[in-house]
Amino acid sequence: MEKKKKEIVKMLLNQDLGEKDEEEIIDLLVNSPITVDVDKENDAKMSLGDRVADKLSEVAGSWTFIICFSLFLIFWIILNGVILASSAIDPYPFILLNLLLSCLAALQAPIIMMSQNRQAKKDSIRNKNDYHTDLKSELILEQLHDNIDKILENEKKILTYLKKIDLEDNDDKNN
Repeated sequence: MEKKKKEIVKMLLNQDLGEKDEEEIIDLLVNSPITVDVDKENDAKMSLGDRVADKLSEVAGSWTFIICFSLFLIFWIILNGVILASSAIDPYPFILLNLLLSCLAALQAPIIMMSQNRQAKKDSIRNKNDYHTDLKSELILEQLHDNIDKILENEKKILTYLKKIDLEDNDDKNN
């Protein structure tokens, strides 16, 4: 039976894999459960920096951040351009504000990219897990088809036998 499973798996893979890779995938699909909770696995491996980067990306990519930051910019411009016009900390053209914005963008962009890279890796693992799950499901369906075919074959034999017995009984009654 296992040999038949291996043949089915090879057919499903439909590609020429290296001997080691092929055996690992066949063993994985035939003998072991393959579902993995990618989020749990990923969360267990995250460092403090990873968690901070994800949280920062979550905050920086929200409407709350955009609205609050827009309000901060408006406040800065009104404070330094109107209220403290003669003794402003950062008079018009707001060079200090430009420096702050540049520093924020210089730090924020790589942190967001780190978070996106981690998400891409998680998506890749999830896709591989889905692929293996689909392969195993297809293998199980093949087994079910084989079992149903055997059941139907046995049913035909039983029906044929019953008809034969019924015909013999009818012949005995007629004689």
